[in-house]
Amino acid sequence: MQLIKYKLGDLIVQRREKNKDYDLPIRGVSKEGFIKPKVEEADTSIYNVFYKNDFVFNPARMELNSIALNLVLDKALCSSLYEVFYVKDENVVLPEFLNLHIKRDEFARHCDYIGLGSAREYCRFANIAEFDIKIPSIEVQREIVQADRQIKRRIRLNEQMIEKLEATAQALYRKMFVDGIDKENLPEGWRMGILSEVAILKAGGDKPTEFSEVKTELFNVPIYANGIENKGIFGYTTSPVIKAKSITISARGTIGYCFLRKEPYVPIVRLIVVAPHDEVMAQYLYHYLDSSNIKGSGSVQSQLTVPDMEGMDILIPPLQSVKDFNNRVEIMDKSISIYEQENSKLSELQSLLLAKMGNLKQ
Repeated sequence: MQLIKYKLGDLIVQRREKNKDYDLPIRGVSKEGFIKPKVEEADTSIYNVFYKNDFVFNPARMELNSIALNLVLDKALCSSLYEVFYVKDENVVLPEFLNLHIKRDEFARHCDYIGLGSAREYCRFANIAEFDIKIPSIEVQREIVQADRQIKRRIRLNEQMIEKLEATAQALYRKMFVDGIDKENLPEGWRMGILSEVAILKAGGDKPTEFSEVKTELFNVPIYANGIENKGIFGYTTSPVIKAKSITISARGTIGYCFLRKEPYVPIVRLIVVAPHDEVMAQYLYHYLDSSNIKGSGSVQSQLTVPDMEGMDILIPPLQSVKDFNNRVEIMDKSISIYEQENSKLSELQSLLLAKMGNLKQ
């Protein structure tokens, strides 16, 4: 396969267009792609404009691969702190093919190295322009991009099915335990209690001294941290702390995010674990907590504590009702697991595709 070597700067052009009173969507950028800003400021006169097929990146976070290719919006705004560029000639390199190169670990390491040599550890357009890149023919690029699109399309379809199944389970929960239930006049066998009656609560511990960022044969126990990206997986270690089915709740930052953990794991700081005395209650407790308006305490920075959660009011239905709920949700859970396993394999295939790009030979 014939490859042509370029400097990245030979293939891209920096866009320097400021907002001219356009009423346009505003986007931030992260490793995962474009994100909506937490606060949309009224004054956007100094914001940068970007277009479809433009790349937007944060110079202060390039070691984290904080760069994204816009494939959706025709025209939008980003912070003036960001930088924007586009492909000079799409007959030489396809934007999506270039994006695959940029998402490789080698590019992030290059940006990290450059940042270490600057006063503010920024990696700007002029810096990434010096990056060496080898480009195959446009026909080969199209084949690789098409393979990546197919993988991403299948992953998205699976994620949509998972969302539908989760919504169905939540609707079933509401039908059985919320709609028509008067807490002041409960049916026979139902009662109000507090969370500590049905579960043990504990705070997450310190990060394990031995762990791996990727799953291996030895390091195969997930470590869960606060956050929702990748369902909160921080890394992998060797020995679990929690072995039974339980719920984790984010205790700092965006408080109240709940996940039902079905396999052994290690919880770390900024998480609270709710481990039911009887695993039969796990699915019910997850849905109850996930639909509750959980708030923390503290005047400076709000946080959720174990005592906050232990005294939380909870509706305790008859055990048979919970079992009936579990039996119906278990069918959905099995389907969700199948979709998640397929996505895991597809993600591995995607990683192999990126690795292949790094091993392209002349």
